[in-house]
Amino acid sequence: MDYEDDLCYDDIDSGNESSGDEHESTVNPQEKAMGVDEYQFEVLSTEQIVQYMVDTIKEVNTVVEIPATTTRILLNHFNWDKEKLMERFYDGDQEKLFEEARVVNPFRKGSAINRSVLKHNGENETEECGVCYLTLPSHMMNGLECGHRFCTDCWREYLHTKIMKEGVGQTIACAAHDCDILVDDASVMRLVEDSAVKLRYQHLITNNFVECNKLLKWCRSPNCNNAIKVLYVDTKPVTCKCNYTFCFNCGENWHDPVQCDILRKWIKKCNDDSETSNWIVANTKECIKCKAIIEKNGGCNHMICKNKFCRAEFCWICLEPWKSHGATSYCNRFDIDVENVTETTRDKSHKALQKYLFYSNRYANHLQSLQLENNLYKSVKAKMQEMQERNMSWIEVQFLKTAVDVLCACRQTLMYSYVFAFYVKKNNQTAIFEDNQQDLENATEILSRYLERDMASEDLVDIKQKVQDKYKYCNGRRKVLLEHVQEGRDKDWWEIVH
Repeated sequence: MDYEDDLCYDDIDSGNESSGDEHESTVNPQEKAMGVDEYQFEVLSTEQIVQYMVDTIKEVNTVVEIPATTTRILLNHFNWDKEKLMERFYDGDQEKLFEEARVVNPFRKGSAINRSVLKHNGENETEECGVCYLTLPSHMMNGLECGHRFCTDCWREYLHTKIMKEGVGQTIACAAHDCDILVDDASVMRLVEDSAVKLRYQHLITNNFVECNKLLKWCRSPNCNNAIKVLYVDTKPVTCKCNYTFCFNCGENWHDPVQCDILRKWIKKCNDDSETSNWIVANTKECIKCKAIIEKNGGCNHMICKNKFCRAEFCWICLEPWKSHGATSYCNRFDIDVENVTETTRDKSHKALQKYLFYSNRYANHLQSLQLENNLYKSVKAKMQEMQERNMSWIEVQFLKTAVDVLCACRQTLMYSYVFAFYVKKNNQTAIFEDNQQDLENATEILSRYLERDMASEDLVDIKQKVQDKYKYCNGRRKVLLEHVQEGRDKDWWEIVH
């Protein structure tokens, strides 16, 4: 049976202008540039998702040879795991399988709609609707394989309520109150007349297909209708055509060096009511010298007081003088060992709070810097246009965009590195991690500061060389930090404190 004949998806509106593109097998471009092992994935439009669902149903149907809409319900029952379905289908207890999936066994004799309730009124057959209790001609009645029949108007009202008001697609049960057999797709499309209800039902089925399928995930970017398809599930970054990058395993923003379970703990901790009042993210700070209020408007953490009588230079994170920053001051390190304190419970709680605020402040600061540095793309685009006007080709000026890509990647790695540092117990290897973290932080600040400066009067060849040197060094430091964390996982260096 042809699935498209049972359930037409031809009119689905994906809301995505590129939805007609062919499948594009790709790897994360950022991670490829960073030298990370390739992770193959495809970006699928809504139409391509539907076609993938149809192809999966057809593939299974060539073996099981049952109605396609029944196959779709069975696949959904097994979260679209074809192997599990096949294994259960041929284990000898098909009746139990169909019962669990809430469908009538299509191989059972006499599974057609029971017409025992038909009454004869002269030459015309009539039936009583079990919902509105009107006696109507049989051609105005409809039912499922379970034998329960109701008038067409009652069916339409029932399906409209389930689909439009309750948002139910996959698990619409028979309208009979004591029957849990699922309404199949073909019946829904036959009974429903309203095109808006049909479209909503198709969207619900498609969305559930993605949500249940372990090899698919919707892009998390707002207003994007694409999904990512992979060959196997792993904690790897994937990038949609809309340029949004996320972790395929958990769906969050790409969060290396933090593992998914630790990130979930961190997010829960930050969102917990007891921590809300402590989540202090200051948008303004006082100058360390003249106490003037300073607002941060760029990603760089090297602050210079604009008070002409002050001009103090300091670090936005630790508020130490910039001159000694990195030499005598280590703003990436928390020195209190909370796990080994012997004070009272109150003292321990206070130090635990200090530790949380220390790391959450640095996490939030890099998040803020990342958000601000995303604005660099606009200014860099203008700089690239200026350079092209000064006889540089389009290819030659791409180094500036690459630099911002690297800067944002480094900033994001730093952000999550503080989550990792919060949960890992201190040892000799964490000291090395903190050194790598500080090196990356310093390199990132240098690159950020350089990209924010005015380059209009400088020699283009010199600018290109300096920018490339700086982002390549940043790239290298980021790679060193991540490789060290991964090596620690492989060799069990890290003890996670829960």
